[in-house]
Amino acid sequence: MPTLDKVTVDLMVVLGTTTMPIHQVLRLSRGAIIELDATEADEVKVLANNLPVASGVVLVDRNRIAVEVKQMLPRTTGTR
Repeated sequence: MPTLDKVTVDLMVVLGTTTMPIHQVLRLSRGAIIELDATEADEVKVLANNLPVASGVVLVDRNRIAVEVKQMLPRTTGTR
């Protein structure tokens, strides 16, 4: 399908989330640690163009970080 070669999709992997007041965000600096609501064993969410498409697990091999897709999520109806 050569026509799909030029289509770009923004992929994002969500490791976890947190909530913090804006004054704390403004004081963040290099090396700051932000605690998330997840552990290293939890599944991550894979988003394509901000829509959830899959879930998986994080794999670390030396200096490389990857995500292994474990489950594709059902497509939502009504989106194009």
